Amino acid sequence: MAPSPAQAPGPSAGPPSRTGAPPQGPGHGASRPVELPAAHDTLVGVALPALAVSPRHGQLTGTGLDGVFLAGRRLLARCVLRIAGREPVPLHGRTTTADRADFLAVLRTPGDTGPDPGLVVERTREADGTERITLRSSSARPLRLPVELALGTDLADLGAVAAGRPGPELAASVHGTGLRWTDGDGTAVAVSADPPPSESLAAAGLLRWEAALAPRGSFVLTLRIRAERAGRALAPGSGGGRPGGHVLADAVAEGDDPRLGPLLRTSVADLRALLQRDPAHPAGVHLAAGVPWRCGPVTAEALWAARMVLPLGTRLAATTLRALARTQLHGPGPESGRIPGPLRDAGPHLPPRCTGVEATLAFPVVLAEARRWGLPEPDLAELLPVAERCLDWLRGALDGSGFVPDPWPAGPARAETQAHAHRAALLGADLLDAGGRPGGDAWREWARALRARFRDRFWLDDPSGGRPALARTADGRPLPHLGGWAAHLLDTGLAAAGSPAPGLLDKAQTERLARLLTAPGLDSGWGLRGLGEKEPGYNPFGHRSGTVRPHETAVAVAGLAAAGHEREAAALLRGILDAADAFDHRLPEMFAGERRTPGAVPAPHPAACRPAAVAAAAGVQLLTTLVGVRPDAPGRTVALQPLRSAPLGEVRLSGLRVAGEPFAARVGRLGLGMVEEAAPGLQLGV
Repeated sequence: MAPSPAQAPGPSAGPPSRTGAPPQGPGHGASRPVELPAAHDTLVGVALPALAVSPRHGQLTGTGLDGVFLAGRRLLARCVLRIAGREPVPLHGRTTTADRADFLAVLRTPGDTGPDPGLVVERTREADGTERITLRSSSARPLRLPVELALGTDLADLGAVAAGRPGPELAASVHGTGLRWTDGDGTAVAVSADPPPSESLAAAGLLRWEAALAPRGSFVLTLRIRAERAGRALAPGSGGGRPGGHVLADAVAEGDDPRLGPLLRTSVADLRALLQRDPAHPAGVHLAAGVPWRCGPVTAEALWAARMVLPLGTRLAATTLRALARTQLHGPGPESGRIPGPLRDAGPHLPPRCTGVEATLAFPVVLAEARRWGLPEPDLAELLPVAERCLDWLRGALDGSGFVPDPWPAGPARAETQAHAHRAALLGADLLDAGGRPGGDAWREWARALRARFRDRFWLDDPSGGRPALARTADGRPLPHLGGWAAHLLDTGLAAAGSPAPGLLDKAQTERLARLLTAPGLDSGWGLRGLGEKEPGYNPFGHRSGTVRPHETAVAVAGLAAAGHEREAAALLRGILDAADAFDHRLPEMFAGERRTPGAVPAPHPAACRPAAVAAAAGVQLLTTLVGVRPDAPGRTVALQPLRSAPLGEVRLSGLRVAGEPFAARVGRLGLGMVEEAAPGLQLGV
């Protein structure tokens, strides 16, 4: 299967893949390995399609990823502040909301005695480039200080910036109360200042002020950025404004553990920041996979993330499903019904996988579970035919051994792909029944046969109890390498009355896998490694060969809890919550799988997206798993199956959405659940 076009951060060429291939687009020649700029120590403000990437000291220097971006173009690369000819001494920088970063610096002013600085410099930078600079004096006398901003831009594509080929800075011109730059394609960007500068030097890219500060007074300077192309403004809010609360509910987490509230709040804020509109269908929104690298078309990860946040409402799932439905292949032949997608790295033991196969198998699952959470009937009726075509493709997708190859049609049979196929068959059968369509029983029989084949061919027996194979090659050879992917074997999906669907593994195999997932080889102490510590090819910083990917740990926690292995679920839950705390509750796409030691913190991966859709969604799934909300809106029931051991003490979730109405539930310190708010007529199930 040929890979789909590379994802792009905007309308222009995308960034290099983590496998080393640079973007192919205007100005890019033959492929050659490149090194992505480190992003782990930057502060990223996001409100797609706008984002601001800042070093922790707050000065935009034009190096690396520094800058303000809109739809994949760098609007501002350099913004360096000097006061009285010197740069302030940076003290700290932090993200305060998903779309804003704050910076604090100090400076000794003329006349200060001793080591104590008399001037505090506060900077606030928003995703759209709006910046507020405040100088606060501690002096008892008035101050008059020269203030200077050095500005510059290259209007480079994010892909070119990532590849280290941004191009030269453009010449500036004086424009209004600031400066303006124009590119050859008609794109122009202007920076305006309030108050207006006393001097503007276009050749040097400088704006200057004489700041007069009263005793213990302040001076405030605000910068704004405006971009246009062919005379038409390019605004982050164009096309209907930023989606937000109408897509994802304002859920609140409270409890004995003080980390729960910040984790849910940050996760929801990051998810909202990652929402982006389809330019061809402005009413539709979907999640970008992550920033700064993956802000392109809708992906399988966007669909998985929409599934994980169904407790916040079904609208995101519906709009994401529609976006993928528009890409579904039609016509005669074996491709019909498949959703296309790019190839992605799969680690050291397998060829790249096809995210389109993953999306095709996820589509019926997400639609079926959205129905359980309360998806409106008109949405279900619209999307059900697309799910049927996904199932039709699945029926003809099996190889000669009765498994789904990935990439299709000639790749290896991966265990994770068989789990997706099994789940799609069972939940797809429920969809067909709900829509009055034939074939539900046939798909349940298909799933039963796949279960039998999988247990026979994929489970590798050994004296310690066995393990699942990673994959079987085209010639039938099993690959025994264990990793976090195995968590997906426990993800059965949500069936009628809020109960789990039948599992792919039998009871003994499930018990064995529960022990393997929480053994030191896989559990780093912060979460599951993508590849076991003792497996060939393990690298704690390997993208698919040893890093911890938080969403896999969230899938494992949910699967273990549903299978009744609460002790193992609680152990993984505690570890990933500790990691989230270390990352200020903004979990990255991945981080190093190095073993946890006393006093240590998890090591970031320098090229990880942060925020990332599935990592932010993992925070939501972890907390709803803790409470155990299992709805069946069509059956007018909701069940609570919390972790009975109450590993984090009392927990309360409010502001969730079940059957289209607010839902709140509490789990006490004894592990007993109680529904506090629910839709009228919704009964408590068993």
